Amino acid sequence: MSQTTDRHVSILATGAHLPGDPIDNATLARLAGPLPDDVLEGIQVRRRHWIADPETGEHRTSTSRMATAAARQALRRAGVGADEVDLIVMSTASPDQPLPVAATRVQEQLGLDSCAVIEVRAGCVGAVQAFDIARRLLADGTHRTALVIGAESVSPLLVPFYLGQDPDRVRMRDRLTVHTFGDGAGAAVLRAGEEGSAAGRPRPAFATRSMGGARKPGMLIAGGGTDAPLAEQQRRERLMDIRIDIPGTATFGPQVFVDGIHDLLRRSGLELADIDACVLPEGNAEYFSSEYGTAGLSAEDQRTLGKTIVENLADVGATGSAAVPLALDAGWTGGRIRPDDTVLLLAIEASRYLYAGLTLTWEAPAPTP
Repeated sequence: MSQTTDRHVSILATGAHLPGDPIDNATLARLAGPLPDDVLEGIQVRRRHWIADPETGEHRTSTSRMATAAARQALRRAGVGADEVDLIVMSTASPDQPLPVAATRVQEQLGLDSCAVIEVRAGCVGAVQAFDIARRLLADGTHRTALVIGAESVSPLLVPFYLGQDPDRVRMRDRLTVHTFGDGAGAAVLRAGEEGSAAGRPRPAFATRSMGGARKPGMLIAGGGTDAPLAEQQRRERLMDIRIDIPGTATFGPQVFVDGIHDLLRRSGLELADIDACVLPEGNAEYFSSEYGTAGLSAEDQRTLGKTIVENLADVGATGSAAVPLALDAGWTGGRIRPDDTVLLLAIEASRYLYAGLTLTWEAPAPTP
């Protein structure tokens, strides 16, 4: 369809859910061993929330239930009934089970007998990709009201790193992983206007790419797949494991970000100075931002960008698919994102060095307390 017939798509509201009480660094230091102060300062995570009890490993909720809780909050803030939703697009790398997809669990928990459901299996970039999929399906009239959700549960992989072990014997790289990640879910309600309502409005721009096809993964979650017979997997030291190439992500990750933001600005015709809010979940982490210059972002652009970054890494940790919607919700509810703002959503994922970005004009007024 041409833009003259496209429907304008608005984000009506966002929602978020973080499981349980916040877990501070002192608690994890007691359970899994401490990290050096300079390393803690580098990752800048001070607290996080887990579905797994850090003391026992018991699961207190699930990915789909977190997603449903975030969706309900977004619907309530938007004044939209669950029965008005005709499309759910969700991203997660940690579903309740491989099948049925977690988004159908959300559908069930919302009481929807029939609904279009799409699930993206990805980490950080997946939620931005989900936003664009939903936006396009609303703009062309296929659907009218959509829920976009990003949800992640990483803690079930982390607790086995230390549970039942002497904290002093936990490997330092495992301690770093334990301290870095959190669980959570974020959601948004999108609605399409009348046919032709997009005419004359700024057109959203979308960009996504994998830059790691010739590199080893920056992050690998092993186990539970089909790479080896199940019996062979069960003989491994850990049935499931999360492995991070720390030097690779620290050096190449910022390059992915810089390429991503340049790509998105080129596609949108915007300059950095035109952006009011750049939702970039790890944008201020020292290990990441300190390499922007080396990756090709000028000092002036770094100063301009620094004034616009919206993130909440210190409060939630690295949350995969939930990262962008959680940061977006924090920015909106905290007054950092306001009506008529030009907003840039940008996610960087270490798994195969992917980026995904989307530009949009914010319309929703601040939520009432």
